[in-house]
Amino acid sequence: MKRLIASMSLVALVASCNINKEESGEMPEVDIQADAGELPEYDVNWADVEVGTNTRTVEVPKVVVVMEEEEVEVPYITMDMPDEENTERSLVVEAEVSDKEHDLEIQEIRASDRRLYVISELEELDTDLGDKTVRVQDQVDINAPDLDVKHIIVGKKAERVYNNNYTYVDSMNDLSEDVKEATAIYSR
Repeated sequence: MKRLIASMSLVALVASCNINKEESGEMPEVDIQADAGELPEYDVNWADVEVGTNTRTVEVPKVVVVMEEEEVEVPYITMDMPDEENTERSLVVEAEVSDKEHDLEIQEIRASDRRLYVISELEELDTDLGDKTVRVQDQVDINAPDLDVKHIIVGKKAERVYNNNYTYVDSMNDLSEDVKEATAIYSR
């Protein structure tokens, strides 16, 4: 164990040094019938390392988003299924966009077995956002049994981590057969 520690200490010492080769050398001739030797032990005092934190005042960028309450008309759906209890909830779709303003609207909701497909359209507008990133959203309130909800957005996916929560397609023609065959229960 002492040999291992000595070897590791030697490696640490050599790794922290700057070594330049000044002249060539050659290996000594060795008699192969030598007795087993022993590595020398080293006591190396190198550096004491201490890790901690200091409190400093630095400039940190802050983004402030102001949310304002506003009364708007929100579509409302009631869906009754035999022997099922309804629960009120909101089906909310959001996308994080940059460069240009976007509009996001729920266009259709389709139902199949115990699943709802919420199909939204993300449309790029003309207004430039500069270097800002914003979230756009839409929602429909529903009074229905607890069903699995899958969100599909028709439009170009912005490369933001937040947008990985949804499936994106280029057009309504790109919807899967399961979605195409589902019954439309809401259409804008």
